Amino acid sequence: MIKSTGINSKSADKMPLQEIKQKLKTTEKALTQQEAEKRLLEYGFNTLEEKNKSALMLFLEGFWGPIPWLIEVAAILSLLVKHWEDFIIITILLLANAIIEFVEQYSANNAIAQLKNKLALNALCLRDSKWKTITASEIVPGDIIKIKLGDVVPADIKLFKGDYLNIDQSALTGESLTVVKKKGDVAYSGTVVKQGQMSGIVINTGSQTLFGKTAQLIDSAKNVSHFQQAVMKVGNFLIIIAFVLIAILGIIAYTRGENLLDFSSFALVLLVAAIPAALPTVLSVTMVIGVKFLSKKNAIVSHMMAIEEMSGMDLLCSDKTGTLTQNKLTIGEVIAYNGASEKEVMLNAVLASDSTNHNDAIDHLVFDTFQKKYADTDLKLYKLNKFIPFDPVNKRTEAIYIINNDKINISKGAPQSIAALLEDNKQKDFVTEKAADFAKKGYRALAVAENSGNGWRLNGIFSMYDPPREDSKQTLRQASELGVEVKMITGDQVAIASETAKQIGLGNNILNATKLDSLNENESSELISNANGFAQVYPEHKFKIVKTLQHKGHIVGMTGDGVNDAPALKQANIGIAVDGATDASKSAADIILTGSGISVIIDAIRSSRMIFARMENYTIYRIAETLRILLFITLSIIVFRFYPI
Repeated sequence: MIKSTGINSKSADKMPLQEIKQKLKTTEKALTQQEAEKRLLEYGFNTLEEKNKSALMLFLEGFWGPIPWLIEVAAILSLLVKHWEDFIIITILLLANAIIEFVEQYSANNAIAQLKNKLALNALCLRDSKWKTITASEIVPGDIIKIKLGDVVPADIKLFKGDYLNIDQSALTGESLTVVKKKGDVAYSGTVVKQGQMSGIVINTGSQTLFGKTAQLIDSAKNVSHFQQAVMKVGNFLIIIAFVLIAILGIIAYTRGENLLDFSSFALVLLVAAIPAALPTVLSVTMVIGVKFLSKKNAIVSHMMAIEEMSGMDLLCSDKTGTLTQNKLTIGEVIAYNGASEKEVMLNAVLASDSTNHNDAIDHLVFDTFQKKYADTDLKLYKLNKFIPFDPVNKRTEAIYIINNDKINISKGAPQSIAALLEDNKQKDFVTEKAADFAKKGYRALAVAENSGNGWRLNGIFSMYDPPREDSKQTLRQASELGVEVKMITGDQVAIASETAKQIGLGNNILNATKLDSLNENESSELISNANGFAQVYPEHKFKIVKTLQHKGHIVGMTGDGVNDAPALKQANIGIAVDGATDASKSAADIILTGSGISVIIDAIRSSRMIFARMENYTIYRIAETLRILLFITLSIIVFRFYPI
């Protein structure tokens, strides 16, 4: 059995480094190769476990279950009464259903395989006091590894050496912006380093990492479609009717002293007539036609049962970034200070940015915004003398220019960092006040200042945010008209989620998902039901939210695009991978959107309800027709037996 380190990756940032070293029995000199091999046997390889079934077993599973049993019974009964045509047709239907089921299951089982592709392949590890590049799967708890710009973090590690890391962990947590990691923080497996270089101690590997636990949630996610349940109920109803009629005929045959062999033949005919062998196949064919129709609406259906589920969906858990918002960092309000112009603020922000650093989203945003708005400004006139890049300690950049033989320093950074440079209290108060106003709306802010030799002078401050999609508000209204409630789910902070919800008219009850960790099932169920949205969520929160809402009787749809969404996508009645989704989320989803925003989902709901109406009409017809045949045969037998011609 694989051993656990006993360290929780999510709370390890609060644990002292010395305590972690003691738990892992390691030092900054790291492990020997011999000790690492021993731990590899204890903790297992740093890979995700897959419970694979052979293609043959998956295919054979199509012949096992309530619906296949009904068809198989019909085939056996056809053999007994020697109705060869019926036997051939029913066998073809059975094979058709098995093949459809096989295709569904085969595509659904690829999610964990796709997750594995997101893990690092190699890692720079300290072994026997020497840095070596090893296969990431051979990393063990207690190893010391170094990560740098462009690396995929190979395991959950406690950082202890280096200045900082700027990490994109959106695929794991759903946060729309990169996060800064410093000494004492934990870098999670599967996240991507955008800036910096640091060393850290491996605290968890494989399935024990936050990434691995996400994969385990995918494996545990199960959902039985309402389509399967409905077909089973129809089958049970018709078979019960058939047995009741057979019992009536049996009593009559017994009281009349008739030949029981003749009665058995009639009983078999009734049973064959009662079993709706063609029902699953006809409905599946109807859904295949619906799949082609939905593809024209920018919705690719990977699991056909989702068509029926979507038609009855009454609650949609929607990812925020890229679905309700544009997933495009945008500069909002620019507030100049004391006579400075908006152009001057943005010009100095550009001059204090590094256009050659392709990994700094903020610098690129500043450049792009300025060039679009002030295209007539020639930036080549400003000759850079020295550039000091951003670091998480000072939280600002600084550039030095020589203009007309005069030196000018320009700085751009966090409002509190710029305020610390200023000597004028009025300027400090201005920055602090405006930054607080932006923070209430969930906006990030940057301040700009310059120093021409007489001390630092404030230019102004501007906000940055991910704006809502133009169609989000209208789409939410359309969803409400269709009887679908929308709840927003995001890894961003509560303030950001609240402001987005306010702008799109979603509601103001945004729940911090971390509160769910300390509540019992009943308490969390009540909070989840009443919330308009959830912020600061991790994969297990999304999974729990979906499952709780399903237990409340809702047919739940879930949208997502990242690795962090995959467990909830698979658990939901309708998992919807939005445009630009990762392979892992596409594999776990039932429907893949090729158009952006949730307006595509509204189109898909309307279309699926049209398709379901056809399925419903056929099912009603099939029940009525089967009942007619059963009653006709039964009455014919009774009449002809009592009044033979």
